[in-house]
Amino acid sequence: MSVQFRLLGPVEADVDGRQIELGHPRQRCVLAVLLVEADRVVPVDAMLDRVWADRLPNKARVTLSGYVSRLRHLLAEAGDVSLARQADGYRLAVDPQAVDLHRFRALVTQARAATVRDEAAALFTEALGLWQGPAFATLDTPWADDVRDELAAERLAAELDRNDLALEQGQHTALLTELTTTAAAHPLDERLAAQLMLALYRCGRQAEALHHYERLRSLLVHEFGADPGAALQQLHQRILTADPTLAPAASTTAPCQLPAPPGSFTGRSGELAYLDTLLRAESTTAVIAGTAGVGKTALAVSWAHRAAAAFPDGQLYVNLRGFGPEDAAMSPAEAVRGFLETLGVPPARVPVSPDAQIGLYRSMLAGRRMLIVLDNARDADQVRPLVPGSGGCLVVVTSRDQLTGLVAEHDARLVTLDLFTAAEARTLLVRRLGADRVEAEPDAVDRIVARCTRLPLALSVVAARAAAHPGFPLAALADELVQAANRLDPLANGDRVTDVRTVFTWSYRTLQADSALLFRLLGLHPGPDTGVAAAASLVGLPAGRTRQLLAELTRAHLLTEHTPGRYAVHDLLREYAAELARQVDTEGERRAALHRVLDHYVHTAHACAMLLHPHRDAILLTPPRPEVVLESLDDSAQALSWFTTERLTLLAAANLATTVGLDTHVWQLAWAAWTFLDRRGHRHDLLAIGRTGLAAADRLADPVGQAPIHRLLVNAYLNLKRYDEAHPHLVDALDLYREIGDLAGQAHTHNNFAGFHERQQRHADALDHSLRAVELYRAAGHRRGQAHGLNSIGWYRTLLGDHEQALVDCAQALPTLQELEDRAGEACTWDSLGHAHRQLGHHAQALTCFQRALVLLREIGDRYLEARILDRTGDTLHAAGDHDAAHDSWAQAVTIFDEVDRAESGPIRAKIARTAR
Repeated sequence: MSVQFRLLGPVEADVDGRQIELGHPRQRCVLAVLLVEADRVVPVDAMLDRVWADRLPNKARVTLSGYVSRLRHLLAEAGDVSLARQADGYRLAVDPQAVDLHRFRALVTQARAATVRDEAAALFTEALGLWQGPAFATLDTPWADDVRDELAAERLAAELDRNDLALEQGQHTALLTELTTTAAAHPLDERLAAQLMLALYRCGRQAEALHHYERLRSLLVHEFGADPGAALQQLHQRILTADPTLAPAASTTAPCQLPAPPGSFTGRSGELAYLDTLLRAESTTAVIAGTAGVGKTALAVSWAHRAAAAFPDGQLYVNLRGFGPEDAAMSPAEAVRGFLETLGVPPARVPVSPDAQIGLYRSMLAGRRMLIVLDNARDADQVRPLVPGSGGCLVVVTSRDQLTGLVAEHDARLVTLDLFTAAEARTLLVRRLGADRVEAEPDAVDRIVARCTRLPLALSVVAARAAAHPGFPLAALADELVQAANRLDPLANGDRVTDVRTVFTWSYRTLQADSALLFRLLGLHPGPDTGVAAAASLVGLPAGRTRQLLAELTRAHLLTEHTPGRYAVHDLLREYAAELARQVDTEGERRAALHRVLDHYVHTAHACAMLLHPHRDAILLTPPRPEVVLESLDDSAQALSWFTTERLTLLAAANLATTVGLDTHVWQLAWAAWTFLDRRGHRHDLLAIGRTGLAAADRLADPVGQAPIHRLLVNAYLNLKRYDEAHPHLVDALDLYREIGDLAGQAHTHNNFAGFHERQQRHADALDHSLRAVELYRAAGHRRGQAHGLNSIGWYRTLLGDHEQALVDCAQALPTLQELEDRAGEACTWDSLGHAHRQLGHHAQALTCFQRALVLLREIGDRYLEARILDRTGDTLHAAGDHDAAHDSWAQAVTIFDEVDRAESGPIRAKIARTAR
């Protein structure tokens, strides 16, 4: 018989896969002491100190002997384990590899000694996968606390070693969420900070990387009066200057997108064993089907972690949100674009059509051995585009639907997940509440299990309530549950599964009034998760009070804080909360809550947009309602971080605002998201929210909203090279600005016309529109626009060969842009001047202009234009005869374009190859 002991989480033991009941916490502590010293004699005095410290019971040695005797009896069936008295102590003879603690340490040692990176990474992953929560999770003694702290430090050290390997292998995207969470828990760890900064930088989030450094530096100065160490300072400087050596090595990335495994996964041994057989089967798809709350995601994620080593090319994960609110379900195209980004495709390189996106996705998976988890699928149509086109990858889908079409078409294996057995339900309660408490009231436990219909989610909610009140008898909780069911005629329909509402209602009725209100309203929230300020706006309470309410809901397992400060609701609970809101709150109250939360998103997004683009002409917003809480954001790095976190919610918020008839909010959300979506290359999102925004502005017949959204759509279509579709929006925008007499808006649109013509190499037409734009800017008194327009005139003149006049035009633009501190406009102007000088053979002057532009662009984080100017710098250096420096500059441009728009790097590579001969 095989035995396995677990200390990295609750203290547990299995014999041949069957869990042994180890007794009360003190007896488990005795076992833990012996397992930590596996196969070594532990003196009795040492055991007494570790188990009781200074609270020794009467006849402590006799008591200890009794515990040892009972443990010996419990372990008797495990033939390869023995517990015996030796000298003045006890020795548990067991293979250290049967104890997760010792296996963890052995795997970490092997990983650090491995000379092959992939092998080391796999060993670290296996070691860290042994953790199921804090070590000795149910023990509370000074010795356990000390060892727990030591092991937590060992775990963090192993994670950091694993992170270094993952970053070396280019896995910065997959690692970013975990690094962010871990850094929040260890804010002073400089090595961890360096890893997070590097991951942020490689993900194109240079400003956030620099902002994280400044936060850490401020914290160190405040706490210790010291600056960060030399290594972190050096990394900060390299990020500041966009050092090309920070780019990841050109190696195959192995994404690891799986969420953390459930901390107390219970049962499902048969289903786990069946999924194991798929590793050797020809089928490439498995469908885990079952009712809401039955544990489909827990099973899929737990098994995926268990099987991860069989997929050396990595794991992909996405929550398709198939059974959330109707407008929150993820489209297959959105899921494919997310996978492409994880696989290293910059947003700017994603093909235009959904079919082309799917084709690229399948091409990138061809020949790879990857695990793909598609969680919470609505139907087979949502899944089909995400199934790889060739073998080698395994797809695991979870859904409330059995997806019979997928089973028939792709020979998918169906795993139907039923409710827990009574034994599994009891085991869950034991793990959450402890064996003593469960065994003391067996009748009450049976009633709780029955009222929860053995549904895992319902049992978890009940266990959370019981754990929060350790002094409550379980019988009292069972009585409450039964009595609550009798008062819920509107919610109970007699079905054994849907009557889980009874369990939720029992937990809901224990909430104070404010918490209950917040829970109901969260069922109406548009996005996949929410932050504190948005939740505060929704409920109409201050942020501090809302934070307390969110904590109460989290303790009750009605919410999950999946990352620090971000809260998500299980889809079944979301449906229940929305149902309650419709029954308890009036239509006016619900509409007021939605109005507040949409105010929050519109005003915060507008503020962030102005931080990202401070010289943009702002739009006039109606003041938010008095109860609305806005985010406090100080700089562009924080604004960029907020947009990145809220991107999906903003898209959903625009759809929600459409549904509830708040059309002004719709087009203003589109306007506010414009700069972020454009700079980050989210072309398809920009097009989607632009179309939604224009439809709303058209319903309002409001030219003030229609005109800028037409220009937004021009930008989206030009980026997608769909010029025929861009042109009508240019015409409409210009007509609307003329209708309302907005001279600056007309000028902006003429600039858009110029860009439209430039994309098609019609430089004379572009120049005509730039000249008209400057006339309109002057008439409007728009100084920044005039300066930008003069630079555009100079740029198009140098493209047409009039380089001398281009220098005059651009030189006129510089003083105004410098006075207004418009660094983006100034950088573009230095670029234009450099281009004109290069065409005239003024190589030294051109290089000076390009260097000034590069300094400014690196300050504001415009990677695309930085690469373009590095390319021009290389051309200039090559023309001046400095071929080595030219190749260095071109190489830097290629490195950046490989990240932001790989299509641009091809011609530069060809140039490098051609001039090297």
